[in-house]
Amino acid sequence: MTRPATTRSVPAAMRPEVAEIHLAVPPGQLVQYDHSRLVSALRPYGVTDPSTVLVETDGAGGAILTVYARPPLETLPAARGEDLVMDAHGYITVGRWHDGEPARMRLYIPGSGAQRAAMFGTTGAGKSRALQLLLAAEKRSGIASWVADLKGGQSVPEARGNVSVRVTTQEGAIVMLMAGLWEAEDRMERYAAAGRSAFVIGRPDRLLSLRIDEANRLLAPSASYRAVGAHLITEAGRAGRSVGEGVGIAAQAAHIDELGGSDTLRAMLREGETVLLRWSSGMMASLVGDGLLPDDAVLVPIPREAGPRRLTSRFDRPAGGARPPGGSTGGMAYLLGSHRPSSLMRFFRVGSLGEVEGADPEILALYGPGDPPHLDTISPRLAAWHDLARQEGALDRHAAQLPQIAAGLCEENQTLGRNQALLAAAGWLVESARPTESTTLTTPENQEREQEQEAPAPALAVETPPPAPSRPPLPDLPDTNTAGGGSGSGHQTAAARVLAALATGTTLTKQQLLETLAADGGRQLSNSRINTVLSEMTQSGRIISPNRGHYQLP
Repeated sequence: MTRPATTRSVPAAMRPEVAEIHLAVPPGQLVQYDHSRLVSALRPYGVTDPSTVLVETDGAGGAILTVYARPPLETLPAARGEDLVMDAHGYITVGRWHDGEPARMRLYIPGSGAQRAAMFGTTGAGKSRALQLLLAAEKRSGIASWVADLKGGQSVPEARGNVSVRVTTQEGAIVMLMAGLWEAEDRMERYAAAGRSAFVIGRPDRLLSLRIDEANRLLAPSASYRAVGAHLITEAGRAGRSVGEGVGIAAQAAHIDELGGSDTLRAMLREGETVLLRWSSGMMASLVGDGLLPDDAVLVPIPREAGPRRLTSRFDRPAGGARPPGGSTGGMAYLLGSHRPSSLMRFFRVGSLGEVEGADPEILALYGPGDPPHLDTISPRLAAWHDLARQEGALDRHAAQLPQIAAGLCEENQTLGRNQALLAAAGWLVESARPTESTTLTTPENQEREQEQEAPAPALAVETPPPAPSRPPLPDLPDTNTAGGGSGSGHQTAAARVLAALATGTTLTKQQLLETLAADGGRQLSNSRINTVLSEMTQSGRIISPNRGHYQLP
């Protein structure tokens, strides 16, 4: 007969507020543990709340086990403006580790350049509030922020008027990233001509931060601009760091491959500030598999609600039958790029505690008064774009022409892939931008440009797409416009023929497409071949299928 389990009762007066145990395993071994089993082993000592048991490993056989009487990160004070001013080493204070040590993130590395960053977390994990804190820090630290809020502007609405450039559409994000890449390239040319190998703040350029919020909407496998967006983020990140331009993303994702492919992000994340809020098991496996965490890494999971799990008998239910909810864990995270990657921290509270109609006054106060920092030195070819982009909503309206221009370029040059056409169209939209009203900066370049311009440039006519810019913005991307054969033989590919058939803007069925292609003088396509071509083009975003078996241009 099995003896019943017994629970050891420890009087509250004998329990310390915190107990810390230093552990080590024999040489050649690594610390491994199961958090649930660890909490269970501590039950005889009165420990029932998993959030009070924390483990930090050093990756070399050592660990610190900390047991608290109460959850250490249950409450945290509101963020203060003075914590968000970047120090001489490029750090800002964003919260507290579980042991009370200030948790800091780096925006700038003296002698190296701007930081790259990524923030992952599920819905309700606190990404938007953490991003608001970082944007407020950039404003208070004199950093020019260019932000794409791809939730239609709903994710960080208080950023309006508090950042230099703000867009809310995928098209606006693509054009903003293109401009950011050109700014980095221009800085590289100027620094090389001056014999400079490193960025120095304010000599003469500001730090520039490009942030993409809800980046999964731009980079997911089903996104229309996935390849182009991933390419521009990667190139801007590579080119920008040494010239004072940082790139950051915030996203929901179950795996890094969902964000433009792991090859795109590995280098950026390994060397930058990676924040992991509440996550999925798939994301944890991805971080380990992509080398962002060691193989033996074990992070204490962040639950949806704080507090112990309680079994409630049907004979002992609370009045009304409702169980009180646990505390929020929003803002709890791991700073994987810090000196304590396996230690739990929490961001300062951002925003009001209660519900607020409209913009949150506490978040607005966190940004502080005054206009946001803008680039006060910018290349002449970007000056007009910069003037337009600073006007709320103007860049999104200007960039809305992106898909039509790209489709027109593909129609004029049927050997041009969709991704190359999108890049060319984005470059043209940067070059053709004109402010809608006089809000230009008083710089020598702008004064000279205003004297030379007798009249504003005419608005773009979408029906007659412009040629590609004389200076290609980027080398050609590997394109998905190769379904159906190569593009160098002088014959149209099957994909190009499909685009031509859909160029009138009509929606066609597969059978109608087969009939159209049979009459265009090209090689006859089999039913299986057209299925393959349509599937590849739909997956790549070159065409869309609004209804099953129907196809049209995006």
